[in-house]
Amino acid sequence: MIGLWASGFGLWGGLVARLSAIRTAAALAAALVLAIAAPVAAQVTELPMPERSTAANQKPGILQNIGIDQKIGQQLPLDLMFKDETGRDVRLGEYFGKRPVVLALAYYDCPMLCTQVLNGMTGALKTLSLDAGTDFDVVVVSIDPQDSFRVAALKKRNYVEHYGRPQTAAGWHFLTGAESSIKPLASAIGFRYAYDYNLKQYAHGAAIYVVTPKGVVARYLMGIDFAPRDLRLSLVEASNNVLGTISDKVLLLCYHYDPATGQYGAATLNAVRVGFIATVAGFLTFLFVSLRSERRAAARRVDEHEAGLATRI
Repeated sequence: MIGLWASGFGLWGGLVARLSAIRTAAALAAALVLAIAAPVAAQVTELPMPERSTAANQKPGILQNIGIDQKIGQQLPLDLMFKDETGRDVRLGEYFGKRPVVLALAYYDCPMLCTQVLNGMTGALKTLSLDAGTDFDVVVVSIDPQDSFRVAALKKRNYVEHYGRPQTAAGWHFLTGAESSIKPLASAIGFRYAYDYNLKQYAHGAAIYVVTPKGVVARYLMGIDFAPRDLRLSLVEASNNVLGTISDKVLLLCYHYDPATGQYGAATLNAVRVGFIATVAGFLTFLFVSLRSERRAAARRVDEHEAGLATRI
């Protein structure tokens, strides 16, 4: 019997040693995972920007007065009065209430930048399965009070032709107006511009804006070349998910709008968090299953050993 108890204690001692080794390995593995996760978390934090001299940050002359200040969530003044491309007096609010609006501020005699912005906007809209006048409206407002509705009508005709869907002409609106209407709209959307009397041109930034049916600024798409995916997701979000498909909704889970770039990017931080949690959960599950298997195997070996000793006795 003494030999039997000694053998049993020997087996249990081996089991305890194995469990201790597994727990030690688990602690080391958890520490390793945390060590790996820490640099990743550090990478997604904002790094301090190097200081620049005041002189280097200063913009020359008129450029100090122009820019685009993002005002997401800003309500547009929908009571402002303009003229449409037929010369009819219209209220800005006439173009809201049913659908999201792709809004652009430009002027119709612009020799370069405005044309590039409108070309980029129209080119991106052409690739979408959504239709102007049905799923959204396009509203272009001139910042030049000298622009006439006749010039606006020519611009509309050119861009509807470029869009390639003549049946959507009712969804395109090119407006002109007095400075008393232009200035409040530009201010509400954060569009700062100035007239250069030397060049006889307006200096301004480049962007288009997606606005909700209620006239609330939803998204800024910066530059002159607009990714169709960004424009589509902006319209889907501005419509409160009325527009779009299931795949659009899935994309919105994977991508988020970055105001700094005016684009949709992969949700990196969320992906890191999900990956870290999944890694830890998987490791703990593996540990739990391994420990249970080890305990059962050890208990089975003790039972078999005791049964063998009892038989010999």
